[in-house]
Amino acid sequence: MSIEIIRNNFVEAQKVLNEFISEPKNFETILNAGNLIADAIRNGNKILSCGNGGSMCDSMHFAEEMTGRFRRNRKALPAFAMADASHITCSANDYGYEAVFSRYVEAFGAEGDVLLALSTSGNSPNIVNAANVAKNRGMKIIGLTGKGGGILAGICDVEIRVDHLGWSDRIQEIHIKIIHTLIDYVETELGVGQE
Repeated sequence: MSIEIIRNNFVEAQKVLNEFISEPKNFETILNAGNLIADAIRNGNKILSCGNGGSMCDSMHFAEEMTGRFRRNRKALPAFAMADASHITCSANDYGYEAVFSRYVEAFGAEGDVLLALSTSGNSPNIVNAANVAKNRGMKIIGLTGKGGGILAGICDVEIRVDHLGWSDRIQEIHIKIIHTLIDYVETELGVGQE
């Protein structure tokens, strides 16, 4: 029985991945998102990322592999996750949890920057608020969503949706693959990674 529970987790994960792969438009949206990121960096802009819980960890993972190293040595790329605990707790205390990311975008976001916003439901108020502030500042928004895309889907310039209605962890598993693919594409597009 316990082996079957373990095996079923992998079978379900494989099913969600296969469903994502079977939809050609998903690759087009990843391409479009990659081009937004690459263009922003070429123009001297930066990428800000945010998410809640596991999506926060994924947003941090994206930023550290941009500024640090992905697969090859190369120059650092300008990205950072909105993960400063002192900022988050201060903003949540003073303005409410719904403002923790929008305050960050207000402080650091500039026209031409990109917001990478992760929300498996697409309805997290703090993510939606950050996207609205980013839009008002002339930033581009890439949303990594799931389920039906939620409110975030209507704000994004590019939405990459994992069209899965089940548990959020399955959506996040595809999100991390999308993140790795985006970084690989951006490195190739910018001609970095051979240093």
